[in-house]
Amino acid sequence: MCGIAGEMRFDGGTADAEAVARITAAMHRRGPDGSGVHASGPIALGHRRLKIIDLSERGAQPMVDPELGLTTVFNGCIYNYRELRAELEGHGYRFFSDSDTEVIGKSFHRWGGDCVDHFLGMFAFAVAERDTGVLTLGRDRLGIKPLYLTEGAGRIRFASSLPALLEGGGVDTSIDPIALHHYMTFHSVVPAPRTILTGIRKLPPATVRTIQPDGRSEEHVYWRPRHVRTPEYAGMSAQDWRDATLESLRVAVRRRMVADVPVGVLLSGGLDSSLVVALLAAEGQAGLKTFSVGFHAAAGESGDEFQYSDIVAEHFATDHQQILVDPVRMLPAVDHTIAAMAEPMVSHDCVAFHLLSEEVARSVTVVQSGQGADEVLAGYSWYPPLARVPRVRGVAAYADVFTDRPHSDLASILEPEWLLDHDPSRAFVAEHFAMPGADTTLDAALRIDSTVMLVDDPVKRVDNMTMAWGLEARVPFLDHEFVELAAACPPELKLAHGGKGILKEAARGVVPDAIIDRPKGYFPVPAIRHLEGPFLDRVRDAVTDPVAKARGLVRRDWLDAMLADPNTKRTNLGSNALWQVALLEMWLQERGV
Repeated sequence: MCGIAGEMRFDGGTADAEAVARITAAMHRRGPDGSGVHASGPIALGHRRLKIIDLSERGAQPMVDPELGLTTVFNGCIYNYRELRAELEGHGYRFFSDSDTEVIGKSFHRWGGDCVDHFLGMFAFAVAERDTGVLTLGRDRLGIKPLYLTEGAGRIRFASSLPALLEGGGVDTSIDPIALHHYMTFHSVVPAPRTILTGIRKLPPATVRTIQPDGRSEEHVYWRPRHVRTPEYAGMSAQDWRDATLESLRVAVRRRMVADVPVGVLLSGGLDSSLVVALLAAEGQAGLKTFSVGFHAAAGESGDEFQYSDIVAEHFATDHQQILVDPVRMLPAVDHTIAAMAEPMVSHDCVAFHLLSEEVARSVTVVQSGQGADEVLAGYSWYPPLARVPRVRGVAAYADVFTDRPHSDLASILEPEWLLDHDPSRAFVAEHFAMPGADTTLDAALRIDSTVMLVDDPVKRVDNMTMAWGLEARVPFLDHEFVELAAACPPELKLAHGGKGILKEAARGVVPDAIIDRPKGYFPVPAIRHLEGPFLDRVRDAVTDPVAKARGLVRRDWLDAMLADPNTKRTNLGSNALWQVALLEMWLQERGV
């Protein structure tokens, strides 16, 4: 787990190594254990290192392989790197390190851009070819590891973090009107390749981009779950699906134990993280460290789920740490969390993950986490109604239950100059729903949620907040083979028992029944959900700041009404509407935009 950066010039000039060094230095929290920059002609690559595999200096990056003429930078973990190394050695390759980075480089030499088909893991990488001058960028199937891009003036730059790219200079920081529309309507998600800033884009998940020395480039999408019933699973009974689900998750958890440092678990007390704990315990991981975070109640809403995480910790005899956040830490944590965001993320969970990661990083460097199960296995409340909707009405039905507000509502919120005469968010959903496969409305909803919403909300949240403290988070529910299995699973099995039915059946007898049968919980941060006192003051300061007024995104009459009554108006999915706008403004101010 690290931060990567680079620049490639197309105009005959030499890469700006100093700019790459600034971009790289801005990601020091992603990789506190080392750094490096390598420049050769039109290409310069930078790296910040968090030592997880091959703790020696032989694993340092940028990794130059003079024999093959390749230089590699990489962020993530290839869980099957040992197996790939053995295969490559069989083809005559010689290794000088024990790192998965070197495996990426030699895999690229062997298979070219198709090397990604051989990788089991989470990754964003860049490989520069000395002899051809070609630069290849790749990102993992579920977009667990980020990769941001900025192009112009005869060059392209990339980095693991959007704010880091700003440090390189020369970025168009104007707000992208279509991205703003997505943010305000599509559950605060801005799908790839856009970001909220016009001058920065992101490489989509499951994509390899090949860039020629003259700047010509092409992108190849190498994976997409089909969400259809496939022949290889025909005739499987409910019991067969239960067994297959448990075994696939068991394999996914086992893969993510690969590390040269201890691996812990972020234990919320919900089914997903509890099952990860159970499977790690079954794999014989001794002295397993687990961590839970809680907050003081506010507005009558509980701020912790310790009663459930304690059940799991006691049952599996984990080395458990219960973290109750002192209220005095909450307000500073809001600003620290916003500073850690690569993009604006409205979920109050971000603050929880930021504070939790700070404490966890004192004990371990790698954790497994339960993110992704709800999107992959239909755990959210908006899925059951979609199961009854004909496919031809799927787009409208999905928009009704998932989007923050209809396009027409923006006229009462945004200033006229930011209003669009079309609905790009609805068009995006329609385009996604029209792709081949996903024959039912529910399948189409699960496909867009697991490949778009999941990537740019929960997954990005976990990456940003853990990496702010040099902590690597691994997500077994996003093992791509597990996702493929879940996509093929009959919808009725996923919807059973109020959602995630197949997972609940698989967990029976593996985790305590009290965890399986409990009401669905969330990661509550009451002080953010119910704005009052100093938190409301912080919001008011941001949205009334002269910078915000000069920016002119939001109508003053709407803001005045929201500040007078900050907690009544909610988005369709229950988020605080004022917080959504304020968070964007606070993020822009933090970035100096």
